[in-house]
Amino acid sequence: MKNSLRLIPSLSILLSSCMILGAANSQTNDDWRTLDPANTLIIESSKGRIIIEMRPEMAAKAVERIKLLTREKIYDGLQFHRVIPKFVAQTGNPNNKDGGGTSYPNLPPEMIFRLNTSLIATFASKSSDAASGFLGSVPFQSLPINEANKNSQTPLRSWGAHCLGSAGMGRNEARDSANSELYFMLDATRRLDRDYTVFGRVVIGTDVLLKLAHGEPPAQPDIMKSVRVLADLPVAERPKVRIASVQVINRIIEKTRQERGADFSICDITIPAKVE
Repeated sequence: MKNSLRLIPSLSILLSSCMILGAANSQTNDDWRTLDPANTLIIESSKGRIIIEMRPEMAAKAVERIKLLTREKIYDGLQFHRVIPKFVAQTGNPNNKDGGGTSYPNLPPEMIFRLNTSLIATFASKSSDAASGFLGSVPFQSLPINEANKNSQTPLRSWGAHCLGSAGMGRNEARDSANSELYFMLDATRRLDRDYTVFGRVVIGTDVLLKLAHGEPPAQPDIMKSVRVLADLPVAERPKVRIASVQVINRIIEKTRQERGADFSICDITIPAKVE
């Protein structure tokens, strides 16, 4: 992933989310959804734990490859070899440099996915020319929802939104050159939408990402000490990772929309999460 343009940050509204989360904690477990262990990635980094919700509906080949490399322990010990403040943190190349890869073939582009209308998606906006929302915790943009409504069997053409914490597959210039590299957004950078494959989002550990040593490469790079698929951990050692339910997310969306007005964006939404 070569592009290193720095952009002015678009800050998430953390206070509103925390207030609503506090209200949820005083209610019931219906306010929470447990993440699928088979599609939850846990990175133990030199700065702390990072937990990612992966969505194969958005990028099936990417998620499949990440699980494969994780189980082969290819990622263990690799550096965050490129960390640019207010932009991106990159890791996952066995040579700890841009342009690396594995012996496996490169992946096909998965910048665009088809959102099946039978999936549970939380829509934040539905204008005449576009829609946006969340698939689980992962923000996405799409064509207008009425395009899918014309035919209930027609999936909605959608793409991952590059907000703080969005996780994707790095690549070289060719759009079909993603292989093993992972990147995590350190701020909203929407110009990357439809140009890179988004496969998930950090639900726990955004603060860890923001503490990573900066540089291209950093003088003393942080590392991924271990990477595991949650389902591969022994049941007794497996943390239960939960994120806010659709009902709570809808309340956060509405509160943020009222506060932001015309400036409202899905990147303003922080999805509450917890580990039990």
